[in-house]
Amino acid sequence: MTKPQTISVTKPIVEDLPSEKFDELEAFIDNMETTKGALIEILHKAQDIFGYLPRDVQLYVARKLGIPGAEVYGVVSFYSYFTTKPGGKHTLSVCMGTACFVRGADKVIEKLKEKLGVESNEITEDGLFTLKDVRCIGACGLAPVVTVGDKVYGRVKEEDIDDIIKAYRG
Repeated sequence: MTKPQTISVTKPIVEDLPSEKFDELEAFIDNMETTKGALIEILHKAQDIFGYLPRDVQLYVARKLGIPGAEVYGVVSFYSYFTTKPGGKHTLSVCMGTACFVRGADKVIEKLKEKLGVESNEITEDGLFTLKDVRCIGACGLAPVVTVGDKVYGRVKEEDIDDIIKAYRG
């Protein structure tokens, strides 16, 4: 299979988005064997690099792949994994799927809201945490589940919240 040509695109000049990050994304895309059907993979990488997917990054990906910006935005806005706003340094996600909910996830998230002083999908004043409520994360046997980045905390109780937060504050 021959590798399709990627389009040469001028990187946008955006104060908040360093050109080195666009260089990293460009290298990732250019080194792919094929970009056909790889939009979600590319968006995952872009979000990993930038921390979120602002409009300029979405348009860059669209131009690089030769697809409409609306197509990229449609994917970004459809999947809850993707975010168009910068987040805190650590993302605390509370699973609100059925198994977690019936085992007390509602109490866990309320305690987190109280301790962090934010609502769901908000960033703490110090920029350290983003709190999210998510649907099923697939760890039902550990319900209720809280994740912080890639770390999974299972069978979380309200009294565990202080220790979880403390582990990331220092």
